[in-house]
Amino acid sequence: MQYLEKKVRDSMEYYSGQINKLIEELSRLPGIGAKSAQRLAFHIINMPKEQVDALTGTIQTAKNTVRYCNNCCTLTDGELCPICSNPKRNQRVIMVVENPRDLVAYEKTQKFDGVYHVLHGAISPMLGIGPADIRLKELILRLQGEVDEVILATNSSLEGETTAMYMSKLIKPSGIKVTRIASGVPVGGDLEYIDEVTLLRALEGRTEL
Repeated sequence: MQYLEKKVRDSMEYYSGQINKLIEELSRLPGIGAKSAQRLAFHIINMPKEQVDALTGTIQTAKNTVRYCNNCCTLTDGELCPICSNPKRNQRVIMVVENPRDLVAYEKTQKFDGVYHVLHGAISPMLGIGPADIRLKELILRLQGEVDEVILATNSSLEGETTAMYMSKLIKPSGIKVTRIASGVPVGGDLEYIDEVTLLRALEGRTEL
């Protein structure tokens, strides 16, 4: 982080105040280094005004309107996301994932007809993230309805496994079937980066806990 900040500061010696401010703000975005921030800044400056207005307007609208789905906690701009509001989805089977990107990864397989629950994180004692810091309470409330199976599809990292183990112990006394996606997902792998065939095999080969 200090190296990145130094690179950004070094670049600021060559540009005017507003350009520097734009580069600095862009460099705060995840995955954007000093060079990428400069490239994006000059691209934006050279964009037609109507395109810049459309971009800034879209960002502001998204920030003001996107919220958590009242049911599964994924991000949406309505009370319910398109998946939860789809009558063709099996509401009795819930797949639990860490973030909306993991949900999208499984949706791309086009083989899962249940619904999801998005935790927005994973339990990590090292980082001070406990069960109360993720969307577990909302999941437990959902389980008071008619649910046949909960599929634990957290990542195969230490945090993901810890979260899956915690949820399993929490849910099993209720009598609901609890399964874990199979080891087709490599240890330490994030679901959003894994190919669709591997994800499908992991889903089909899930085991009961």
